Amino acid sequence: MKKTLTLTAGIIGVAVVLGMIFGVFDKPKEIRKINVSGECLASAPKDRTAITLRVTTLDKNAAKSMKMATTKMSEITDYLKNLDVKMQTTEFNSYEKTEWNHVAQKSENLGIETRMAVEVSSSNPDIIETVLNKFAGQPDVYTENLRMFTSTETLKPITEKCLGIALENARSRADTLARADNQRAGKLLSVSYDNISYNERPFANYRVVAAKFEESMDSGAYAGGGLVSKDTEITVSVSATFEIK
Repeated sequence: MKKTLTLTAGIIGVAVVLGMIFGVFDKPKEIRKINVSGECLASAPKDRTAITLRVTTLDKNAAKSMKMATTKMSEITDYLKNLDVKMQTTEFNSYEKTEWNHVAQKSENLGIETRMAVEVSSSNPDIIETVLNKFAGQPDVYTENLRMFTSTETLKPITEKCLGIALENARSRADTLARADNQRAGKLLSVSYDNISYNERPFANYRVVAAKFEESMDSGAYAGGGLVSKDTEITVSVSATFEIK
């Protein structure tokens, strides 16, 4: 019995030693990493021109105020349907409008004001000029936010390419830092982009006059400051982690 116990203890002891040895060999090698950032600056042409048409009506009767606004907006949209434009409703609101009477020192009800607005854009600036000439100065119609911008279709491929360049910039930076320790950047372990910003000024609130549009289009800059020809500036920043070899 004593010999059996001794033999069993010896086998267990050998197993423990072997386990410790192979455990050392099987222990995964710690991966050395480096975290870096990369940037890319690019630009995209402004390929669309836009204008916002806003209808504002005021009447003591709420139903009449709304009917006046919807009738005028229907006239506008029916006209725009025959043009090569994109339309998007940006405002539809009806509320009680008040004004402070300084003499009576009290707020007075002026009626119900209804506001409706539609954004109109086109790749052809001449069409937007036509729209301006058609509606500028009409009762209850206001033209605002004349601008040029870069469409999503144009921005997407340029932004995607810039993302790739930012990542290449990050890898180059990682290689430079690793060489200081006679190493190099290996495979990419993780990556994320921190921000993508566009310098478009898309909603600058500028009132426009149709007559000024013609004199500005040759140079691509609206005299009032709402329309600019400068390309859209794109900034992409990425954060990447590489293996160090």
